[in-house]
Amino acid sequence: MNTTTAKRAGTIALVGIALVGVAVPAVAGGGVEREGNCSARSDWKLKASPDDGRIEVRGIVDSDVGGQRWRWKMLHNGSVSARGRATTESGSGEFRVRRLMVNVPGDDRIGWRAKNRRTGEVCRGNLTF
Repeated sequence: MNTTTAKRAGTIALVGIALVGVAVPAVAGGGVEREGNCSARSDWKLKASPDDGRIEVRGIVDSDVGGQRWRWKMLHNGSVSARGRATTESGSGEFRVRRLMVNVPGDDRIGWRAKNRRTGEVCRGNLTF
């Protein structure tokens, strides 16, 4: 293999590694993060990380519009673990929810759903921890 071919192969390998990194959910310190688009213009994030033998779960909705009222719920292995209401902040247009869940043996399936009470927009995501 000549020098030019070796350089090209190295560049292709680095680009491939970078692309794989983009496609995988963020994992840092044992945590998992997923994000996506809601049914209209908003975005959602769902994060789970270890917390003293439990799972710290954070759900975030960002609509870029302050004062919107949302209903939300978190699911853990198919059962509703928490639910509530939230209003997006005037400056950021987002709301955040934080809950601690029991870390059961094996995989924990965590779901997140939020619905805008006025517009009907729905945000939905899940992850496995």
